[in-house]
Amino acid sequence: MKYFILSGFLLFLTVSSCNNTKPFDASGNFESDEVIVSAQQNGQLLSFNLDEGDTLATGEMVGQIDTTVPTLQMQQAMATIQSLKSKTSTVHETNDLVEKQMAVLQVELDHMIHERDRTANLVKADAATQKQLDDLTSQVVQLEKQMNVTRQQLKVNSTNTNTINSGILSEKAPLEKTVAQFQEQINKGQVINPVSGVVLSKYAMAGEVAMIGKPLYKISNMDTLTLKAYVTGDQLPQIKIGQPVAVRIDSANGGYKNYSGIISMISPKSEFTPKTIQTKNERANLVYAIKVRVKNDGYLKIGMYGEVNFGSAIK
Repeated sequence: MKYFILSGFLLFLTVSSCNNTKPFDASGNFESDEVIVSAQQNGQLLSFNLDEGDTLATGEMVGQIDTTVPTLQMQQAMATIQSLKSKTSTVHETNDLVEKQMAVLQVELDHMIHERDRTANLVKADAATQKQLDDLTSQVVQLEKQMNVTRQQLKVNSTNTNTINSGILSEKAPLEKTVAQFQEQINKGQVINPVSGVVLSKYAMAGEVAMIGKPLYKISNMDTLTLKAYVTGDQLPQIKIGQPVAVRIDSANGGYKNYSGIISMISPKSEFTPKTIQTKNERANLVYAIKVRVKNDGYLKIGMYGEVNFGSAIK
């Protein structure tokens, strides 16, 4: 009885060992989508609050570049916009004196018309001369002409005022664009993290001078990693983009840790086999690169070795 139990146990170990050492179809190393975040403004890096290994969220502010110069320039442009208002005038302000002159002329005209009509009655009664009536009539005509000229002056003043105001206010739009440009420079002084992930490298320290395009840090989204492997030409008929496959890595107990993956890329052209890559057929000279996306449970790391099997995807 003991013999059968021992034989069964040995058989189990043999089967387990065979499963763990099942040949792989391709192997490679894990990669990630890395983003190098660079400075978008020139100036001293006043603060830079991150370290390698930190996990950052999208949109998180991690640093501030000195933006004193664009701030002062924006304030100057805004002050110029405010000064434009004091240079403009309303039509009423421009025509105020002319309207007062019109009022005086109207009073004089009304008085002259009254005197002309009264003198006309006196002429009919032989109490006044025709010359007196003609003189008054001439004065009425003259005042009416002055009234017409003054009315034209009001129209001209209105047109000129609007033209002058338009010329002054036309300077406002370019200045507002200038303010927007300076505001954009100020905004770019903030170092905003573009993607969620883990900081892989830090290239700058607070107090250093940042330049536009200078790398500040490198970040990678570690939620999903890519296993880049290579296959031979005779393996291509077995795979397609979107195909689920089995992926495994070495585990601490000497076995394997298994994952499910999806083929996300198959190279359209062959290349010579990289020296560090093992393929199913070691004699193959030309291979095709493939990429397998694998959801990371926290154990997968960039550069880690992994193997893929095309015919045994984890369900």
